[in-house]
Amino acid sequence: MPSARLAVDIGGTFTDLALEHDGRRTTLKVLTTPAAPEQGVMTGVRAILEAAGLQAGDIALMIHGTTLATNAVIERKGARTALLTTEGFRDVIAMGNESRYDQYDLNITLPEPLVPRHLRLPVPERLDNTGKVLRPLDAEAVRALIPLLQREQVESIAVGLLHAFVNPAHERQVRGILEQALPDVAVSISSEVSPEMREWERFSTTVANAYVQPMMARYLRRLEAELHGIGLAAPLFLMMSGGGLTTIETACRFPIRLVESGPAGGAIFSAHVARQCGLENVLSFDMGGTTAKICLIDDFKPQTARTFEVARVGRFRKGSGLPLRIPVIEMVEIGAGGGSLAHVDSMGRIGVGPESAGADPGPACYGRGGAHPAVTDANLTLGRYDPARFAGGSIALDVDAAHGALVADVGSKLALTAEMAALAVVEMVDENMSNAARVHAIESGKTYEGRTLIAFGGGGPVHGCRVAEKVGIGRVLVPSGAGVGSAIGFLRAPVGYEVVRSLYQRFSSFDVDAVNGLLDAMRLEAMAAVEQGSFGAPVTETRTAYMRYVGQGHEIPVPLPARTLTADDVALIRARYDEEYARFYDRPVPGSDVEIMSYAVVVTTVPEPVESLPVVGEGVAPAVHPVRSQRVRDTVSGEVSDWAIYDRTTLPVGARFAGPAIVAEDETSTLVGPGWSAVVNGFGYLELTRDGG
Repeated sequence: MPSARLAVDIGGTFTDLALEHDGRRTTLKVLTTPAAPEQGVMTGVRAILEAAGLQAGDIALMIHGTTLATNAVIERKGARTALLTTEGFRDVIAMGNESRYDQYDLNITLPEPLVPRHLRLPVPERLDNTGKVLRPLDAEAVRALIPLLQREQVESIAVGLLHAFVNPAHERQVRGILEQALPDVAVSISSEVSPEMREWERFSTTVANAYVQPMMARYLRRLEAELHGIGLAAPLFLMMSGGGLTTIETACRFPIRLVESGPAGGAIFSAHVARQCGLENVLSFDMGGTTAKICLIDDFKPQTARTFEVARVGRFRKGSGLPLRIPVIEMVEIGAGGGSLAHVDSMGRIGVGPESAGADPGPACYGRGGAHPAVTDANLTLGRYDPARFAGGSIALDVDAAHGALVADVGSKLALTAEMAALAVVEMVDENMSNAARVHAIESGKTYEGRTLIAFGGGGPVHGCRVAEKVGIGRVLVPSGAGVGSAIGFLRAPVGYEVVRSLYQRFSSFDVDAVNGLLDAMRLEAMAAVEQGSFGAPVTETRTAYMRYVGQGHEIPVPLPARTLTADDVALIRARYDEEYARFYDRPVPGSDVEIMSYAVVVTTVPEPVESLPVVGEGVAPAVHPVRSQRVRDTVSGEVSDWAIYDRTTLPVGARFAGPAIVAEDETSTLVGPGWSAVVNGFGYLELTRDGG
């Protein structure tokens, strides 16, 4: 029987693969092929099967994550999309909630809707807030739009009607008319994509789903066919933004749930490592080729949210992007990766990113036509990489090309040598990442005191020590397989699905029967999605209510018992709300009624038990010797000295050594800076500790 499990993560620069079989793990990185992503995936699949000595038929399960949906929205390369909405509401996605992310900017730029106004088409119909029909749907008016949709060569249609989250009948009727007349055009309805109140977020999410659905469905079906062509008939699961796995059929219907699938895998990876090592509070630091992702993990669980912004117009500016109302692991993502390009602005300041060299042409040192300096060029110039062993030797780095690009774009403008320009670039990208981490902690109401930084991704272990120093963390953990951490995280993720529905209730008039009926229906929907891929595995269910005091603008999540509610539970739930509100805002508001806006039901397979950290004896540490030394320029002091180079594959458990040093492996390198020391723990993970930290 096939037993191997394969994970593939498509990033902006590299496609990462991880394969586990009979207790062994094989990992690999190949360059992403942006024009046809499935080609890079297939190249990697063939290579990793050969490296593991397996056949395609030996794979029992394949898990995939990708940034394609996100990139399509950011780059505006999705389908030609129309929006059918209630008459009088065609401009909701343009008006938003009329807030300004910078109230003092007189020339503020707001994100352009994905659907132009002439394709936002009004439909005569109206429901009230309880779902009662005030004006029946004018089916003939919908049919009258068919010639316009054909003439405009619309490839995908979003349907968002007022109050459809309460009563989806009109949206389903519209979909039936469209599918009968336009069978080749994809249709997304808001009552299925995002069945919650708040029209702007609901319409925006539905439009985004429609915008990427044709492209994602075609890609996933092409990939599925290519895999079947080499004999890989195993089920293909997709990583969702919320941290669960779903089937390819669900992913093709709701591709918007995949927007943060790669970063979500990284957060799952960090949470798994934290649980293994008994670290309750950590900072997950995932630095890849294009972006860096930072996520807080407490009690072995990543922070989660129900809203997300994509394609922000203002860099790091909350409120400047297109809102998506989907379950998502909460993190901050910035354009700071190995391929992020360095430049000097009009005021003579060095900037890094968000523009990236990507996989094609890549940084200048790749020798693939890149002419501008990237972070990888700066690291190479500082002596942090061995030009002959980068990416396991699959890419030979050109030192002279890196020097030339740094001098041309940075050094010549600031009278700096290539080495000093490289130092400035690396210090700037480290500060950008550290600043993003500080802001993320402040927005979350948390600190970094007592936390461990878990560094992974191709660049995370390279920059981990310096970022930790800047945010005040004295311990860094670099797990095995760190270079492909997100892909390994896919293998640790449960099969799961979240259903969210709105049903307005107040505690003063709480209808227990109505709430139970809704929650039971949500549970059945979630179970149906999970059962497609759980293969009979045990599942667990969590229920949450999103509540606020009457008149407030935002809700807080409150856990509910995962069972049929009784009248006695109403007081219990209200007490839980007061506790949660006090945790967020110091104290509850006595005498105020509370309203429940929506409910969430999550069904997931029960995660596998985590093995505990093996105890390492306190005897004499095994002797370890560097394989060579390398001239490296320290970014703190600017001094050049010989750093010891260790081969990670030869480091035994219990090995100890002091920095400055570099631990080299195929997918990444770990920098142990001056003032840091390293030890190999019982799992073979590198634990770096700052002297006196």
